[in-house]
Amino acid sequence: MFVGVPTEIKADERRVSLTPAGAAALRAHSHRVIVQAGAGLGSGFADRDYRDAGATIVKDAAELWRRADMILKVKEPQVAEYPLMRAGMIVFTYLHLAADRRLTLELCARGVSAVGYETIQLEDLSLPLLAPMSEVAGRLAIQAGAWCLQSRSGGRGVLLSGASGVRPGKVVVLGGGIAGLNACRVAAGVGAEVTIMDINPTRLRYLGDLLGGRVTTVMSNRATIDEEVTNCDLVIGTVLVAGARTPRLISAKMVARMRPGAAIVDLSIDQGGIAETSHPTTHARPTFVRNGVVHYCVTNMPAMVPHTSTYALTNATLNYAIEIADHGILEAANLNPAIRIGLNTYDGHVAHPAVAHALKMKPHSPWD
Repeated sequence: MFVGVPTEIKADERRVSLTPAGAAALRAHSHRVIVQAGAGLGSGFADRDYRDAGATIVKDAAELWRRADMILKVKEPQVAEYPLMRAGMIVFTYLHLAADRRLTLELCARGVSAVGYETIQLEDLSLPLLAPMSEVAGRLAIQAGAWCLQSRSGGRGVLLSGASGVRPGKVVVLGGGIAGLNACRVAAGVGAEVTIMDINPTRLRYLGDLLGGRVTTVMSNRATIDEEVTNCDLVIGTVLVAGARTPRLISAKMVARMRPGAAIVDLSIDQGGIAETSHPTTHARPTFVRNGVVHYCVTNMPAMVPHTSTYALTNATLNYAIEIADHGILEAANLNPAIRIGLNTYDGHVAHPAVAHALKMKPHSPWD
């Protein structure tokens, strides 16, 4: 199979979907790897590194997409890439289709087999390809939130760690998954007062034990969310429902009752956002102020640290990419239930039930 690695064209996206070592692993399975010139530069990989690994370098994106049977990407296909997609092609990347009807319709219209990193799911319901970027984003969230709270950013001028004789900032983390756990670790590490909320009492008990009492765990419901969010300095939104749109847990009225200059870092923005007031932003213009609250809603936060992120991503995705390249999408999905669950579109239809439900479409998988 010809596996294509294009240069990412989303604004400020410096990650690449495959390291040179990953290219060598695909070559060891007798697959051809085509890398667009300069694709790895943002992550610290030169074209010669890919050549040394056995990959072919091409300058033109259109040529790469034309020759490739499977495209490995980091972020969802951008509008300029839509005409490059064709029937029978496999696109393996972060898709987040529940919040992107236009892309979903394009993938269906063009007959693309699209597999979402974020919907590859194991029997224990864990999301192994989302986990590494969730870990990075969770750790970055406190860094971003601290910046938002500075007065020059429009924030209330709170130092999360506090100071001698001065209370620390209060951080509320919504969602107890990988991103939430890592946000808590960093927030507690800098000395903030931290509360984490989730709907699963077993998960909260685990988090409480794991974090050694350094955070407060609170069951999540409408009343407790209102109480915690309106009395904190920084909210980190990490809630995720695999394949589905993120529930809007923070209303615009709730945001208006937050402390003036408080901040929301919405890591759930890829799936639509946790707050009614959230909308996607970029690294170039990462924040906006709504109802007196600073919002940070960058859709590709891990691109801030592309070297680390690219290694972490390839570590997670490579074996799945090799399985798909070895067997083709249908056989790979039959052999590995996680890949089967990860299939979002196939042969002109939405295959993932949660995506279809979010977009009010009828699901139709190859196995129906």
